[in-house]
Amino acid sequence: MKNRIIRILLVLPVMLCVNAPLTVSAVSDMPAAIYHQHVPGTVMQEGEIVYLFHSGIEQVKTTIHPGDMLTVYRITSLCEMTVVGKIKVISYVGETYLKGEVIEGEIRANDVAQIGKVFCLVINASPCYMKP
Repeated sequence: MKNRIIRILLVLPVMLCVNAPLTVSAVSDMPAAIYHQHVPGTVMQEGEIVYLFHSGIEQVKTTIHPGDMLTVYRITSLCEMTVVGKIKVISYVGETYLKGEVIEGEIRANDVAQIGKVFCLVINASPCYMKP
């Protein structure tokens, strides 16, 4: 009888630890409230060069051409899209990147650029393998 009570007392804390509620971020490694905060040094203004990541599918290549203007949106923590500027496409870089110039507004990393039904993600620096 004593052994049984001791076993129960040893197993009970383990069960409580396993069943404790945990905070989980399904896709992101940080909560949305932190993800959408401004990071100093990531604002790109008129005249600056920006890089955009895209999927590399044929629809991107047939929709986006050098000289095109992309509207840039910022997605808020409430999932609302607000227009924050425009980017002019300069060229394709590799299979999945575009080089562009900020024409108006203040663009930040993780903003989304759109033309037609094609979207690109603004990144704050050129990918490592790209040469200036």
